[in-house]
Amino acid sequence: MNPQELKSILSSGLLSFPLTDFTAQGDFHREGYIKRLEWLAPYGASALFAAGGTGEFFSLAASEYSQVIKTAVDTCATSVPILAGVGGSTRQAIEYAQEAERLGAKGLLLLPHYLTEASQDGVAAHVEAVCKSVKIGVIVYNRNVCRLTAPLLEQLAERCPNLIGYKDGLGDIELMVSIRRRLGDRFSYLGGLPTAEVYAAAYKALGVPVYSSAVFNFIPKTAMDFYHAIAREDHATVGKMIDDFFLPYLDIRNRKAGYAVSIVKAGATISGYSAGPVRTPLTDLLPEEYEALAALIDKQGPQ
Repeated sequence: MNPQELKSILSSGLLSFPLTDFTAQGDFHREGYIKRLEWLAPYGASALFAAGGTGEFFSLAASEYSQVIKTAVDTCATSVPILAGVGGSTRQAIEYAQEAERLGAKGLLLLPHYLTEASQDGVAAHVEAVCKSVKIGVIVYNRNVCRLTAPLLEQLAERCPNLIGYKDGLGDIELMVSIRRRLGDRFSYLGGLPTAEVYAAAYKALGVPVYSSAVFNFIPKTAMDFYHAIAREDHATVGKMIDDFFLPYLDIRNRKAGYAVSIVKAGATISGYSAGPVRTPLTDLLPEEYEALAALIDKQGPQ
C-alpha cells in the first residue's frame, strides 16, 4: 500500500486504537491481543492503530513493540490495515518506524516526542527525519509538546511526500481551521482528542469527518452507530447518545489523569475482553468507578 492509497483509506470511516493486552504480571499477552483484534476487525473500522496512545506505546520495551506490531499485522492481514504508533526521541522514533515498516505496517502515527519542549523548527526537523527514514505513509499527531503550525506543515508536506495525514489532539479551533484551509486536500485529517465522539460534530463542520474512537475497544457496535449518526447528520441520535453515554462516561474519565486509557481497559474487561491492568505510571479505575462504568455499558445493549 503506497502512501496515497493509505491517505484515501483514512479520508473516510471510523478509526480505532486497540488496547495492548497484558497479563496480570504486566507482560505482553499475545493470545489475548489476537483475540481482541479478531473481535474488533469485522466491525468496520477503516484502519486500526497498533501500539498507539490507547495501546500504551509509551510503556512498551522495544522487543515488546516488535511483538505487538507483528501480531497485529499477521492477525489482520486480510481484514483491516494496521498502522503503527511511533514516538520518543528522533533516533528512537526512526528505529520504531523502520521496524514497523519491516514488519508490514501500512503506515505510521508519529506521536509527540516526550518531556522536553522544543522549538517549532526542531519539531519539524524531527518529523522530517522520521518521514524520510521510511517509504510508508506517516500521520503527524499535534498534541502536547508537538504543536506544528500551518506554514511548517506546508513546508513538511513539500519536503516529505509520504507525510499524508494530520491528527489533531489539541482542540485549538483557530489552528485547526488554518491548517485545513492552508493544506486543503494534501492531507487526510483525523480528529484525535480524547473521547473524540464529543467533538465529532464540530470537527465534521470544520472539514474533519474522520476521528479515532477509544470506546470502539469495548462497545464497537455503539461506536459505529454513533459514527454513522454523525455521518448522516442525525443530530437527535447524536445528542441522545452523548447525553445517555458519553457525558456520564466523561464524568468517570476525568476523575484522574491517565484515566483516558484506564477507563478503556476497564470497559474491555466489562465487555468480556480483558486486556489486563494498565502499566505504571497509569492507575486502574477504583471499584466504584468500575461499577459505574459497568452500568453505563450495560445500557448500551449487546455488541
